[in-house]
Amino acid sequence: MGNDGALTLKKLAEELGISVATVSRALAGHEQIAKKTRAKVAEAAQKLGYVPNAAARQLVSGRSGFVSFILPIRDTQLVDSYLGEFITGLGEGLVDHGVDLLLATAQQGQSELSVLKHVVESGRADGVVVPRLEIADQRVAYLLERRFPFVTHGRLLDGQADYSWLDADGELAFGEAFELLYRLGHRHFALLTVSELLTFRFRRERGLAQAVARRGDPDVRLDIVSAPRFDRQARSRAIGGMLNAEARPTAIIALFDELAISVMEEAEGLGLTVPTDLSVVGYDNIVAADYTRPGLTTFDAQVRSSAAKIAHMLMRQMSGEARAAQTDLIQPELKLRGSHGPAPGA
Repeated sequence: MGNDGALTLKKLAEELGISVATVSRALAGHEQIAKKTRAKVAEAAQKLGYVPNAAARQLVSGRSGFVSFILPIRDTQLVDSYLGEFITGLGEGLVDHGVDLLLATAQQGQSELSVLKHVVESGRADGVVVPRLEIADQRVAYLLERRFPFVTHGRLLDGQADYSWLDADGELAFGEAFELLYRLGHRHFALLTVSELLTFRFRRERGLAQAVARRGDPDVRLDIVSAPRFDRQARSRAIGGMLNAEARPTAIIALFDELAISVMEEAEGLGLTVPTDLSVVGYDNIVAADYTRPGLTTFDAQVRSSAAKIAHMLMRQMSGEARAAQTDLIQPELKLRGSHGPAPGA
């Protein structure tokens, strides 16, 4: 399309009364070209049906036209509905800006940091989105050092680094979950969590512990059980240990919905009825939560819409429109379904 492209650029320039170089830079998104001019050129290009060559555009602008997301492949037997919702929302947000999503996979045994470094240093993406932060997250440290555009879904615990993030208030939600169940007469609780050092894990656990402490009720008992996130057998053993205990908890709060659904499946296998014998509450409001029997009571963390917001935040950062770090803390919405009820005998 070399000649056709050159002719089209010339036509655009003649029609608009500006130079071919200005048209080329405007289409490439150069900040030196006024926003009004860029919009005018884009409108005329669309009218003429001009599609710029991606390779040529990258040479002119120094940009790839991609935003990257590192997708960890850990266990093909465990479905990660969070990632499915998040990637969908991220793609929807980026398409509004004419930018494509580049998925780079981190295979089992391969660190996400090594894949991230390859994406950044090869120039394959102009910005990245980082999900599920760890306590000492090397990805954030690397991106800050490189001064590479990025936005995280989640926050570090120390709050000292200056970076852009969007997060849902898990602390607040887990406190609300405890209060909901406490008012229904539950006094023996269990938290099913993961063993990985993820910041969202600590925030949610802290919210639950603080809610218990606020009540100051000596009759309240909280058991905390964990398993590696991608170890299905360890998860099953952890849940079985809780449900087969002589003093079984009457209410289980799970760190996220997949864990809560696993609890409901294990309970059914043992002949326990949810919520008559056991109340279960999750977090995330994945699609499957509405199809369990009974429906899973959970918190809608607005994963899909949050991902779209993150895309817009990143584009503002990449364009230079956002000079300072952008932050957004959203409040999860409690979705009352059928998996919670009064404590047995209450």
